[in-house]
Amino acid sequence: MKKINKAFKTQEGREAVLKYYDMLLENLTIPYERLNISTRHGNTFLLAAGDADAPPMILLHGSSMNSCMWISDIIKYCKRYRVYAIDMPGEAGRSDEGQLPFTTTDYDDWLYDVFQQLSINKAVIIGASLGGWLSTKFAIRYPEKVDQLVLLCPAGIGAQNKKFIFIALFYMMLGEKGIRKLFKMINGNEDIPEIILNYQRVITQSFNTRKEAIPPFSDDQLRRLTMPVYVYVGENDILLRSLETAERVKKLVPNAKVTVLPEVGHSLIHLTDSILEQLS
Repeated sequence: MKKINKAFKTQEGREAVLKYYDMLLENLTIPYERLNISTRHGNTFLLAAGDADAPPMILLHGSSMNSCMWISDIIKYCKRYRVYAIDMPGEAGRSDEGQLPFTTTDYDDWLYDVFQQLSINKAVIIGASLGGWLSTKFAIRYPEKVDQLVLLCPAGIGAQNKKFIFIALFYMMLGEKGIRKLFKMINGNEDIPEIILNYQRVITQSFNTRKEAIPPFSDDQLRRLTMPVYVYVGENDILLRSLETAERVKKLVPNAKVTVLPEVGHSLIHLTDSILEQLS
């Protein structure tokens, strides 16, 4: 059996990331719950907010991140939905540290278990980057469980930028200034709040970044997305060929609404109001 890599390089690194996690959660200024549920792939941690009887919404973060990325979004989404922001396994959060392979059904099996444990029959799913890949993968396999699908610079549709790893290594060798420049490029050359920049630095130092390629979806797979689909991509995304993502979705998913954001990078923020307007 192939050894499963763990999310964090050291226990000390894990503690540093989660300490920052707790500090950022102080900005979640609404009533919310911290939940732990069991799945076939170990413990899963999530944040839950909103009326328990409201329609469910699942939020899936990007790689090298956790549910802290959704804090400002949760505050708005929970007015209409029962929101579950979930730490994906093997990522920089509180769920099981095992990094599941991208080439199997493990991740969609895991998300199916989450739905079962939370007694969710059908939900709106919003996924960013790696979370967008999993959202798409799950919607293809279990379309009956996805009410509406929102994808933010999703992986697996447009190709990955193979040059990015070399770009990242180059800037990381330049020390503090290089790291700042790299994260600013990922953010579409927009300035990043200092607290978020510091958190990304802590994660970069402590997390075992996934290096394997994310399997692309075939044309036939994408044609199976028959639910309402909303796709947002940044014109200046340096991690993924997101303009290719937009074109493939327009061609293969006729019911999709695709928004290309000019002069925006991979990290998409301040879209909550726009997304809420789109969701029927």
